[in-house]
Amino acid sequence: MINAYGQPVGDALPDWKAPAFPEHTPMYGRFCRLEPLNPSDHGESLFVANSLDPDARAWTYLPYGPFTEYSAYQSWLNQQATSKDPLFFAIIDLHTQKAVGLAAYLRIDVDVGVIEVGHLKYSNLMQRTPISTEAMFLMAQSAFHQGYRRYEWKCDALNQPSRSAAERLGFTFEGIFRQARVVKGRNRDTAWYSILECEWPTLAQCIAQWLARENFDEQQRQRMSLQEIRKAVLSPSSTRI
Repeated sequence: MINAYGQPVGDALPDWKAPAFPEHTPMYGRFCRLEPLNPSDHGESLFVANSLDPDARAWTYLPYGPFTEYSAYQSWLNQQATSKDPLFFAIIDLHTQKAVGLAAYLRIDVDVGVIEVGHLKYSNLMQRTPISTEAMFLMAQSAFHQGYRRYEWKCDALNQPSRSAAERLGFTFEGIFRQARVVKGRNRDTAWYSILECEWPTLAQCIAQWLARENFDEQQRQRMSLQEIRKAVLSPSSTRI
């Protein structure tokens, strides 16, 4: 757009309304359920699930952990459960009805409709399973349905598994903020990713197609990868392929 002075300006948003603070209510899927973190309900299951990890590498890029004693982990969970930003959810495996991971909304800016997903701690019980994909699908879907217009994913630029996960889900890489943080006494350059509300319907269609029963065989192996589905759904001219 060009304003009255001949200057380029951003598109007008005449119908824009700031969303409410995100709901802290359960989200239901086929493989998992997300519910507000409750240390008394989820603490023991989460600690046991985390204890199944063969080593502490899953904590390397998080600003806390690892927790080797349940009392220390319970204390940390108690602090997070009272937080509004980040807003923590426990990820429940519907088959076992046990908590197997954590995720949170954070950096919540209702004035401009921006919200981030982070504090992801997946135990081995949910890594490389449909639960991890569905949990991220449910959180993104809820954020956009509540009126947010930008959904962010940020991680240590050296955390290749996190970057690969963002790209697999369809987030757009926006760049690296150099020397953005100090984490556990180390420098952290931060990689930024995002999904916009106009992009979500197509991405949601792709993820839902991947999660569908017919995409898995009798041994619960995927028939098509999410990347293959996205390539089939998106137009050849799309920059997201």
